Amino acid sequence: MLAQKYGTTLGLRLANDDRRMLGVSMQQRIFNNVTLEGIVQSDFDRNTAMHGLVKNHIPLITKRLNLYTGAGLSFGIEESFRKDPLSREVITTYGNETFGADLMIGAELTLLGANVSLDYKPNINISGRDNWFKDQVGISVRKVLIKDNQRKKKIRKKARAKKKKERIKAREEN
Repeated sequence: MLAQKYGTTLGLRLANDDRRMLGVSMQQRIFNNVTLEGIVQSDFDRNTAMHGLVKNHIPLITKRLNLYTGAGLSFGIEESFRKDPLSREVITTYGNETFGADLMIGAELTLLGANVSLDYKPNINISGRDNWFKDQVGISVRKVLIKDNQRKKKIRKKARAKKKKERIKAREEN
């Protein structure tokens, strides 16, 4: 059973970790239950990050309501906090180029041309930040740009054109 009722969505993401983040989220379905999601988010001060995720959707009751899990990579420019064990002073550094791995679990609902999701996204720092773990809760509200039936129609049209081209080629060869 298919899990998503859309092909492409685009919208805003509001998130909160140790600060509030605002971003843009875009999803593209690539297989029946799999989407790619790109997120660009910032606190408009010292932190900006980009995330690329592959998500697997599991339909509940209907294909308009899904649970999903995902994983991906992220990079950005972020501030970092480290506590000096001797002086107990918190040392902050800015402009750190970060690279990390993201996980994601969430739920989404697609209704009336809109897609709303709530997720939990932990991030494991690979380089650039002193703190190795950071997590985030986010809500995304996206507009469905390409509906599932439009995507399927385009695929069928492309397949018919290919078959027609093959028939014409076969006739010419005979």
